[in-house]
Formats: sequence, C-alpha cells, structure tokens
Amino acid sequence: MESSTKLILVKLVHTLIWLFFNFVIFYMFYAAVANKLDAWLWLGYGLICLEGITLLILKSVCPLTILAHNYSTSTNDNFDIYLPNRLAKNNKLIYTCILIVIIFITVYQLIK
Repeated sequence: MESSTKLILVKLVHTLIWLFFNFVIFYMFYAAVANKLDAWLWLGYGLICLEGITLLILKSVCPLTILAHNYSTSTNDNFDIYLPNRLAKNNKLIYTCILIVIIFITVYQLIK
C-alpha cells in the first residue's frame, strides 16, 4: 500500500474517531443540562479521561498524528484529519472549554 493511501486511511480513521468524540461530548452536554446523570454520561467521562491520559502520556499528541507523520511531511495542523486547518489547530482548546462547562454543569446538578 502506498504512503498516500495509508495517509488517507489514517485521516479517515482519525476523522471518524473525532466524530465519535463529538457525539460523546455533545451527549454529555445534553445529559448534564437535562439533569440526566445516567451511565452514558459517566461512560463519556471515562472515555474522555482515557483520551486525556493518552494525550498526557504522549505530550499532547494524538497517536494517530504520530502514525500519520510516517506518511506525510506536511506541517499543516490538519495534515492528519479531515478538518479545516483552523479547527484542527484549536481542537484541544475548543473541546477542553466545552468539557469544563460540562463538568461545572454536572457538579451543579449533583449538588443542587
């Protein structure tokens, strides 16, 4: 398999995982706002924690980004995922802010 085909495959998988985590985060937001503190919310927290631990271990670099570096010399922020460059560049900041809001809402729902 050619490097360009491998990069396309990595980008596709990375984008699908990104979409999955979008679903998880936005369900968590819905569940926190709706005071639906169910097992799915806590599973979402678990998945987010696993992702966070992975990023901490790898010094804030996604494992798929490391893999994609084997097939590309691009310096663009979106070389490894099918997202606009600006979103790829600010992805961690955006979703960390959303997650902080979700945490605050969840804590509020737990103590009210």
